[in-house]
Amino acid sequence: MHQLKKTQNILISVKEAWEFFSQPDNLAKITPSNMNFNILSRSDAGEMYPGMIITYQVSPLFNLSVNWATEISQIKEHKYFIDNQIQGPYKIWHHEHHFKETENGTEMRDVLFYEVKFGLIGQLLHRLFIRKRIEGIFNYREEKIKELFGSV
Repeated sequence: MHQLKKTQNILISVKEAWEFFSQPDNLAKITPSNMNFNILSRSDAGEMYPGMIITYQVSPLFNLSVNWATEISQIKEHKYFIDNQIQGPYKIWHHEHHFKETENGTEMRDVLFYEVKFGLIGQLLHRLFIRKRIEGIFNYREEKIKELFGSV
């Protein structure tokens, strides 16, 4: 299993950060355009809740379009939420989004656990492309979030 952790400090309150990041529609604003990210449906257009299912179409690698479905499994308002892939390109995708108030704004921390499909071939693809692609997506997000909210 692979893991990626990212921490970023931004100049808005936890409440403001929560309002932005807990809205699925805002994910497109912080996702690279070459991923062709598109929300297809969600189980409810209201606030995020445990059990909410969101389906996407995305091109994670080689411009190949795949359907992806995630379920919001846990939420503690203004503290964290967790989404898990229930259908998509990974064997496992568990993404934790943590928020913590600081004296200068909000510390956001992403913790991602993932595992690729296809055994040894998948591991080779991970070494050659997938890991770099995932890191690139999170680096892009970091820069877009700085543009949108500033950083400490």
